[in-house]
Amino acid sequence: MSKPLPASYPPYFQKYVDQVAEEDLSMAFQNQSSGIKQFLSAIDEGKSAYAYAEGKWTLKEVLQHIIDAERIFNYRALCISRKEKNSLPGFDENEYAANSNGNARKWQDLIDEFVTVRKGTEIMFNSFTDEMLETSGKSNNNPVTVKSLGFITLGHFNHHKKIIQDRYL
Repeated sequence: MSKPLPASYPPYFQKYVDQVAEEDLSMAFQNQSSGIKQFLSAIDEGKSAYAYAEGKWTLKEVLQHIIDAERIFNYRALCISRKEKNSLPGFDENEYAANSNGNARKWQDLIDEFVTVRKGTEIMFNSFTDEMLETSGKSNNNPVTVKSLGFITLGHFNHHKKIIQDRYL
């Protein structure tokens, strides 16, 4: 199965889809998931409270954002795979971060939660048939396919991993 066509997701998400090298969604999840825990575990508790500039998220808030976004992308994928006709709501990532309580959490707890969420993500996407993956619905009043949401999820993590590497470490 090939990567989704740009017409199958909002233009804003192109930057995420472009960050996934693989053409096969299942392989992309396997490849990415194998290194997540090692990458995040290399960051210690002290460093996780770091923000690279005034007004920027701490590493804890970044990881909490990744978790929140992945859950939202998963919900959208599930609803669309089940042929939901209503447009699914958008979300304000800054409002979510401000209300996440991420900084009060332990870094290891955030890592454990993300690894668990990701395992569920991978299982869910592997359960979808080819027809389900190609199903299109609406999110935030924009057309999107289930397959696109899988690639967006993967690219979203890659996007933030690069930011973490470039600005936090």
